[in-house]
Parts: sequence; structure tokens; C-alpha cells
Amino acid sequence: MPEIPIRAFIISLVAMRQVAGRPEVLLLKRTDTLVGEWCQVAGKIEEGETAWQAALRELHEETGLTPTTFYSADICEQFYEPDRDAITMAPVFLAYVDPQATVTLNAEHSDHRWVSIAEAIDMVPFGGQRRVLRWIEDEFINRSPSKHLLIEHG
Repeated sequence: MPEIPIRAFIISLVAMRQVAGRPEVLLLKRTDTLVGEWCQVAGKIEEGETAWQAALRELHEETGLTPTTFYSADICEQFYEPDRDAITMAPVFLAYVDPQATVTLNAEHSDHRWVSIAEAIDMVPFGGQRRVLRWIEDEFINRSPSKHLLIEHG
């Protein structure tokens, strides 16, 4: 019986800051794949990296940001890729960043915006991204996250 492969080789990361007591998430406008779409930080896990190390590296490479607090979001973004006939699973991470920090984009992105969760849900192209953002709102904004999800990243 044929099987659809399940691949787990990328990460997804939501960067968040607090401005005047209200949470904002960072969206990036893509220039390569998914040209022109607004997305969160994402990228491949490199040889020898853990998923959380890849998330920290991708955050820094794509935005120049470093988290003040860093969590496993306790969810995976998943989607089907018809060109590969495969399901991709990406562990999701949440990085709280300093509200005064400056975003420095790499060549993968042409623009960035800090927006509310509701605005982000309207801007992202895929249902999986919207599910992740709603999860972040439920588990990290509407309640205090479990201390067990905190990743000490030095």
C-alpha cells in the first residue's frame, strides 16, 4: 500500500513583542518562495542542529532579533505539499523580543510589520498559519504559558 511520507525538516517561529500592554506579532513579506506573502519566520534545520537551535538561528538570520524569552509553542504547523506528495511538519516556537529592538531583514524578505494577532490572521495565506496564531493567542496571550515550555537559550 502506498504511503505519503511525513517530513520534519523545518521550523516555524512566531516573534512577539508587547507595546503599550498589547501583544504584536512580526510578519515578514517573502521575496523567494511564496513571493509577496506575509509569513512568520521559518527555515530549514541544518546538520547538527536541534529544532530549537534552528529557530534561534533563523530568527537572527531573517530579522536580526534575539529573544528575551523563548518557548516551544507546543504545536506543529503541518501542511501537504502536492509537488512532493508529502506532509511537512514544523515544530513551532515563540520568541518574545524587546519592543525597542530593530528588525533587520535579510534578502528573503522585502518588508516587515508588527501587527495584532487578529491582523496577522487576516494577512497570512494558509489555514495552518492561522491555526498556529490562534493557538499562540490561546496559550501565550490569554493564559500564562507552562513553565515546562520555556527553553533556556543562553
